[in-house]
Amino acid sequence: MAPAAPADSPSRAEYCVVACADAWRDNGEVLASPMGMIPSVGARLAKRTFSPDLLLTDGEARTVRLDGETEGWLPYRLHLAFVTGGKRHVMMGASQIDRHGNQNISCIGDWERPARQLLGVRGAPVNTLNNPVSYWVPKHSARVFVEKVDMISGVGYDSAAAAGPSATRYHRIPRVVSNLGVFDFETPDRSMRLVSVHPGVTVDEVLAATGFELTLPDGGEVPFTREPTEEELRLIREVIDPKGLRDREVKPV
Repeated sequence: MAPAAPADSPSRAEYCVVACADAWRDNGEVLASPMGMIPSVGARLAKRTFSPDLLLTDGEARTVRLDGETEGWLPYRLHLAFVTGGKRHVMMGASQIDRHGNQNISCIGDWERPARQLLGVRGAPVNTLNNPVSYWVPKHSARVFVEKVDMISGVGYDSAAAAGPSATRYHRIPRVVSNLGVFDFETPDRSMRLVSVHPGVTVDEVLAATGFELTLPDGGEVPFTREPTEEELRLIREVIDPKGLRDREVKPV
């Protein structure tokens, strides 16, 4: 058994937080829409550090300051203006995601007679066609990372390309972050690439937990996810998430 990490070492959840935060790096003045505890901590970390122009929302009808107080009113019509103009970057979840970034949150199995009914497509098609969308998967497995999703909710690169220029204008999937590593689609055929593994994770673990062939970086060497800085750790632990709710989503290992 591997020795336990020192108490002040970054936890797996904290590596996930900084990986999510990096999805909003250099985004400028866009509306950050994180879904999930770790993406929410990541968005707030990004705004407090390297992406100060991000707009944060309470998830309902307001933009908020770093302390959570109301900064401005965000009526539905303005929210839609952000969405349709590419000025919003969502980080959604995925019940399934495939090699080209198609996402499913609707059903498992055949659509006419599904084995399991999920949320429904919700706003996923509009999100993915009109503004950048990244994904957060807290439990990486071959049941989530599949060869082909059972139903397309969020639009992947191959589906957007097949639909033509009107679908590709704002379509972009900057990042996929899971509890095992970080992924992107910066490949010639826009298939998923393994960018980094979190410390304590091996490349073989990631490959075994993925239901399709991942592209590896040139040369085959996969780096570790970057270390949080001391200031980032302080902000995560003392300011943004002092109750440690992040560890409920990704438990310490």
